[in-house]
Amino acid sequence: MYHIKRGFTFLFLFIFLIGCNQKKKEVLTSDDTSNKTQPKLATQDTTVIKEIPDGIQTPDGMVWIPGGVIKAGAVPQDEMAMEHEKPAHKVAIDGFFMDINEVTNAQFKKFVDETYYVTVAERDIDWEEMKKQLPESTPKPHDSIMQPGSLTFKKAKSSVANLYDFSQWWQWTIGANWKHPDGPKSSLVGKENEPVVHIAYEDALAYCEWAGRRLPTEAEWERAAKGEHTESIYSWGDDVSELSRKANTWEGEFPVTNTKADGFDQRASVKRYPPNDFGLYDMAGNVWEWTSDWYDTGYYQKVADTSTILKNPQGAVSPYNARDPYAKEKVMKGGSFLCNASYCASYRISARMATSLDSSLEHLGFRTVASVDMVKKSEG
Repeated sequence: MYHIKRGFTFLFLFIFLIGCNQKKKEVLTSDDTSNKTQPKLATQDTTVIKEIPDGIQTPDGMVWIPGGVIKAGAVPQDEMAMEHEKPAHKVAIDGFFMDINEVTNAQFKKFVDETYYVTVAERDIDWEEMKKQLPESTPKPHDSIMQPGSLTFKKAKSSVANLYDFSQWWQWTIGANWKHPDGPKSSLVGKENEPVVHIAYEDALAYCEWAGRRLPTEAEWERAAKGEHTESIYSWGDDVSELSRKANTWEGEFPVTNTKADGFDQRASVKRYPPNDFGLYDMAGNVWEWTSDWYDTGYYQKVADTSTILKNPQGAVSPYNARDPYAKEKVMKGGSFLCNASYCASYRISARMATSLDSSLEHLGFRTVASVDMVKKSEG
C-alpha cells in the first residue's frame, strides 16, 4: 500500500472516492511533485549531540537515542521499498530521548482524567469543515452516518483480488474511539497496556503538550528504529524469517486469515516482543506511529544531494501528495498488526505512510520524544 487517502478516515467517502484509491503505476517526474518543498538545513557540519549531557537525567519511561549521521530512506537490498522511500540520503541527528514503548491506554487515560480532553473520534462531525478538504462535487453523506466514530478493521470472508480497495476490510463504526477500540460494546478492560489507538494528529499533540514532550520527526524515528543496524531493512537486521518473533504483524492471507504465528490477532500489549538495540519496543508492527513531518510524495528526491547533509531535518515544508492534491497529510511510521508482505510490508524501517490529520484508526497510535533542551526546561 502506497498511501492512505484523505477519504480513508471515513468509510462512506470510499463510495465517492473509490476510483482514486486504486493503485496507479505512473512514474514520478518533476511535474508530479510539488515545488513548495525545498531542502532545509543542508550543511557540511555533522557535529551532533551524541551522549547525554552532564546533569541531565533520563525521564521515566524513556531511553536515550544517541546522535549520529545515518542514511534515511530505503537501503539497496530492500526489494519491497516504494519510490517515495528513495533515494536514501544522509541526515545528522542530535541525540534525544524517546518513549520506550508506544503510549498506552493507561497513560492516555491519565492525561484525559486530568485534562478532560475529548478526542477527535468522540466529537460531532463538522461537515462544513470536512468538505473544505474534499473535491467540490462530494455530496454530503446521510446524517445517520455523520456520527462520531472511527474506522475499525473487519476480516474479509474470502480472498480479495484488489488490495487497494480499502473498503473491503475497513468499516466506519459509530462509537468507536480510544475508550472503545473495537466498537461501542468494547472497553479497555484488560487492555490497559495496549497502545492507545483511534488517535488523530491533534490528539497526539494535546497529549504531548500535557506531558512536556513532542512527536518525533521522521528522521528521528528512523534513527531510533535502526539502532546499530544502520544499513538494515528491519530493526533487527535483514532476516525476514525473524518477523514473527520480533513484531506483531499479519501472518497468513490478508485480510482473510491470520495464523497468529506471532501470538496475536490484533493489538498486543507493549513490550511483548524483544526491544531493538536502543531498548525500544514495537518499532515494527503493532500500531502505526505519528511523526511531525508533512508528507510530500517527492520529498526524498528533493533532498537527495550527496554533497550535503541535512541536520535535524523537519521534513517537507508543506504537504503534497501527488495522488491526492487535496490532502494535507502527516507521515506515520512503523507499520501495524495489519501489515503483511502481500499488502504493505511496512514493518520495514524506511516504510512511510501518509494519513490525514483527522484520521483516527484502529491501528494508529504514537510515542513521544524530548530534546535535551526540553528535559532541561522540565527539570527547572
